[in-house]
Formats: sequence, structure tokens, C-alpha cells
Amino acid sequence: MIRRLALDGWVARLVLLGLLPMGAGAARADVVIGVAVPRSGAYVAVGEQVLRGVRAAARDANAKGGLDGQTIVLDVQDDACDSNKAVAVANHYAAQGVRLVVGHVCSNASLAASDVYAANGTLMITAASVAARLTDRGLPTIFRVCGRDDDQAKLSATVLAERFRDKKIAILNDGTPGSRNLAAATKENLNRIGINETLATAFTASDADDAALADRLKEAGIAVAYYGGDAREMGRLVRISAERGFKPQWFGTSAIATQEFATLAGTASNGVLMTFYLDPRRKPEAAAVVAAFKAEGVEPEGSTIYGYAALQALVAAGTFAHSQDSKRIAATLHTERFDLVLGSVGFDAKGDVTAQGYVLYVWNDGTFTYAK
Repeated sequence: MIRRLALDGWVARLVLLGLLPMGAGAARADVVIGVAVPRSGAYVAVGEQVLRGVRAAARDANAKGGLDGQTIVLDVQDDACDSNKAVAVANHYAAQGVRLVVGHVCSNASLAASDVYAANGTLMITAASVAARLTDRGLPTIFRVCGRDDDQAKLSATVLAERFRDKKIAILNDGTPGSRNLAAATKENLNRIGINETLATAFTASDADDAALADRLKEAGIAVAYYGGDAREMGRLVRISAERGFKPQWFGTSAIATQEFATLAGTASNGVLMTFYLDPRRKPEAAAVVAAFKAEGVEPEGSTIYGYAALQALVAAGTFAHSQDSKRIAATLHTERFDLVLGSVGFDAKGDVTAQGYVLYVWNDGTFTYAK
């Protein structure tokens, strides 16, 4: 293939950095990969983590020859974690002929968009969508490098049973799909073990409702409060509760694996438990990538390394198959193993990654570490 002129390379770099929208310049790119993340709304922090990881992986891959020798250009789109916007993004990629996508972040967005991708033979790989139904449908071009919410709920229920069997437990959700599903699955698993919660309730996340909820939980004598809300909502609830003299053992999910939670909760974040994927920053396979981030003054927290792994998996499979074709790359992901920042992993028939799943963490002094 004839190499682009210098101007084309400059345009490609701007698109790669997300500084130029897709258009005439990007149409001359060797291989375009869509990146669908929330850049507005409640989950911006997680979206930025994923995007940061994807951009770093694209940069590193291009330095080594790209995807099967072709330069990677990113088409970054904002879905705001909204189902309708996610479908619009998926249709945008279909119209542009983009058949490889890293995204989406929120499960509701991934579920909505995946139907469009499946119909168009587009390969979608998510770094953060945990809904079991996403892969349980068996769509051949849908993958994830993160864990599943049913596995997360099982671990949460086990922790509640083993550590807090004799305590009054509340299971909370704010009505959003992810929060509601995790609360329901955790309750189901806990009840199956033989333990009944004292209170299971939904509430509307706001300053006034958070205060009212804190007072209600305090009056009920709740000692342990499980909540599947995002970092912003849980951070606020934990802080407001502490200000009102209610300091239970808080228990969150992977949605609070970002510095934003600790910033909002303040010192009340100390001791908060959380389920999250195995921290890839501790894996030797990720050491060089982690060091590169830190050299730039960036702590690759939360889903950053998973964003890196998602694009890295696409590149590895495409290079192995000597193809940019989405269906051939998907078939390769299903049948081969790859050395990624997550270790040596493959993908099962559903599209779930074979990497280790969830573990328990605890927040202290603005950071989270493995819980003992």
C-alpha cells in the first residue's frame, strides 16, 4: 500500500487524539476503530479512563506497525451512557463503514448498540459493560475484557454473608439499570445463601433524598449498606450520611473505582468496601504500560488498563489473522489466546474474557487496595 503524504499523517494524528472529527481526512485512514464512551453525563470519569487507555494502546500499536501493518485511527463518539444515543453512535459507525468498535461503557448503552453492531457484522469489545445479558445472547461479534455483573453480585453476597451475617443489612439502588440489576442480583444471591436483608429499597439520588435515606437507615439500625450507584452518587450519599451522624459499613461496586468517589465522599470514604475487577496495574504484563502512564503524570486507575486491553485485543487478533475484517477478527478472538496487559487470555463462546474476575477492595486515604 502506498503511504500517505505528510498531511494525511497529521490529520490521522489529530483524529487519533480526538481533536478532529471523522470526515474527509479520516476517510483516507488505513483502519478506523470506533471508540464509544460517555463524554457527558454521570459516567464521564469512567469514560475518560477507558478513552485514555484506548488512546495509549493505539499509540503503542502504531509505533509497532499498527493493526496488521496498517495505521490505526480512532473515531471517538460520545454516547452519554444513553441507550438512544448509543444506537445513534452505532448507526454512525455503520454509515461510515467502521466495523471495529471499542465500547460502550454502560451496560444499557452496550446492549442497545450491540443489536446494530450484530446486524452489521461489526465487532464490539467493551472495557466496562458488565451486564450478563450482553454476552449471554451469544452474538458472535460482541466481546468484553471486563467481568460480568452476575459474578460481581455473587462475590458481594458472599462477602455480606461471611463478614456481616449477624448485622442489619440494607440493599439500595437508585433506579438506574445498572444499580437496580446489581442490587437485585446481590439480594437474590444473599437470600439463596439463607440470609435476609433488613431493608431493600430504591431511592432517587439527590441531596434531599440522600439525607432522608440516611435518616431512615439510621433509624432502622442498619449496620451495612450495599449500594450499586456510580461514583458521583455514592460519594455524595456517603458524605451526607456521615454529616448526619450515620456511618455504617458502606459497600459499593465497580462503578466507584475512580478518584471521583473519594474526592466527593472525603474522609468518609475511608473503610468503604468495593468489588472491582482484578487490578491490572499489579500484573507484571502491564508494568511497562503503567510506567509509561505514570511518566506522563497519569495514574491508570479504574478502567484505564481495561480500555488499553480492549484495543490491544483487537490489534492482536487482527494481526494474527492478517485481516481488518471484523468477522475474521471475531473468529480469531474466539479461538486463540493473546498476551495482553491482563495476562495470557482468550474469549469463550459467549465473548467473555477468561481473565480473573472480581475481588474485594477497601478505600483508604483516597485510594483503594485489596481488602484483607
